Amino acid sequence: MTGNSFLDAAVQAPAELLEILAHFESLAYLVAALLFILALAGLSRQKTAQRGNNFGIAGMALALVAVILVTVASDNSGAVLAVLLMVAALAIGAVLGVRKARSVQMTEMPQLVAMLHSFVGAAAVLVAFGSFLTAPGQATAGAENTFHMAETGLAVFIGAVTLTGSVIAYLKLAAKISGKPLTLPYRNMLNLAMVIASLALIVWFTTSEGVAAGIVPLVILTIVSLVLGLHLVMAIGGGDMPVVISMLNSYSGWAAAMVGLTLGNDLLIITGALVGSSGAYLSWIMCQGMNRSFVSVILGGYGTDSQPSTQGGEAIQLEHTETSPENVASLLKNAKSVVITPGYGMAVAQAQFPVADLTRKLIDAGVDVKFGIHPVAGRMPGHMNVLLAEAKVPYDAVYEMDEINDDFGDVDVVLVIGANDTVNPSAATEPSSPIAGMPVLHVWEAGKVIVSKRKMGSTGYSGVDNPLFYNENTDMLLGDAKESVEAIIAAL
Repeated sequence: MTGNSFLDAAVQAPAELLEILAHFESLAYLVAALLFILALAGLSRQKTAQRGNNFGIAGMALALVAVILVTVASDNSGAVLAVLLMVAALAIGAVLGVRKARSVQMTEMPQLVAMLHSFVGAAAVLVAFGSFLTAPGQATAGAENTFHMAETGLAVFIGAVTLTGSVIAYLKLAAKISGKPLTLPYRNMLNLAMVIASLALIVWFTTSEGVAAGIVPLVILTIVSLVLGLHLVMAIGGGDMPVVISMLNSYSGWAAAMVGLTLGNDLLIITGALVGSSGAYLSWIMCQGMNRSFVSVILGGYGTDSQPSTQGGEAIQLEHTETSPENVASLLKNAKSVVITPGYGMAVAQAQFPVADLTRKLIDAGVDVKFGIHPVAGRMPGHMNVLLAEAKVPYDAVYEMDEINDDFGDVDVVLVIGANDTVNPSAATEPSSPIAGMPVLHVWEAGKVIVSKRKMGSTGYSGVDNPLFYNENTDMLLGDAKESVEAIIAAL
């Protein structure tokens, strides 16, 4: 039997088979939803992250198989074409996804995540438009049609905000545009006006009849929502980008949930709600870790004003002391306890592998080595944890900020590698600093601090000078982080 004959036979499947496949679809969606929940649970810890990924892959594969089988067996003359289009889309997406996953650098992962969020937003907008063109508003259709139109409008609103917001986040993280917040006059009132206009447009769209009447408010709603997403993220500073990435993840989830409501797909609703709620909760946790207002961040800096740092001029006048890899090696070898605090600079230099090698050598020499990880060390949640796991650093040597912050007073040597804002004491001592109140790693309380930094004069992502570099117990090891660590290993 040829492929076309098989598909034609499948299209004309008896009613019993259709009923069986309908039950299979419901069961497959239920199992896939459970697998997605297990995936989130597994991703909450490093040791189980790989298992969580596997659960997620299995759930998505099961959902796709269910959709294709049900479409093949449906009593629909366009089923064959629909299946062919789905397979073609899957093939193209798989090729592009695998190619990008193999080529992307770990330092570019936050940008990639932001761009993937934009795809979800774009998909939500396109599906909503397709759903409307297929089933436009009808006054005689009753409450069900009204709800359908409202769901379509919300899908466009959330999807469009996610789309442009994610694109701007990508551009900021990739340093293609400035990370400084765009502070337009009356920006908060402008955001509020766009939100009110979007809600009014959704009401207008919901009460429209036919394609011609509904397409006007839908197009205007799309444009306003795109501008709102752009302005919301443009108004957020680069230092808050990790929270923005997490929040956009939440938006993409709610956009998927709205699409699920529009299409009547239970699995999309469940999956979208899982992603949306978990992303929002993670954003709240990160805001707590950065002493940021959750509401102000997601509303584009509402209620906050940028304050200039008063320490820039003072920092330039201070003097720092430099050291050599040989001196650092001797210091580390003779220490009883060492804490390594990595930052984004370590990721940029690809220094995680020599850092892991240095850790193993110090442990073999009887030194107690731990890692102190700030919640936003990097450009997205868990960035440093992934880097260290990639380099095979033992899980039990990695501590979160809250677990290790009280122990720095008993530490002999702290080795800061590529971190800046997350170890800046001005967050605790300078009320006028832009990062004032942000919880940081108290590395300055250790007996000796070695800071591996490419050069003096460069500031962190927030643009704030760091007085730690000029402390009496701090020595600077200037140069590329990877080369510096390799030189320390050679000296050992």
